[in-house]
Amino acid sequence: MIQMSGIYDKGKITLDKKIATQKPVKVIVTFVVDEDVEVKNKRLTFGDFSFAKSRELLKDIHINLSDAVIEERRSHL
Repeated sequence: MIQMSGIYDKGKITLDKKIATQKPVKVIVTFVVDEDVEVKNKRLTFGDFSFAKSRELLKDIHINLSDAVIEERRSHL
């Protein structure tokens, strides 16, 4: 495990140092705050989901999603 500090600002985390990795790695983020920070827990509603919006976002993807998921999982074995 590597421990590193950084800054969180407006939804982005900037680390103090760069790490060279060959593939994505899992991380654990701990917020150290000097002041009271409110964490908003937004609940999802059916209004948050849109079939039409999903179709629009995926219109340029021409692969079989099931096959892509299976292939990705096999590559991690």
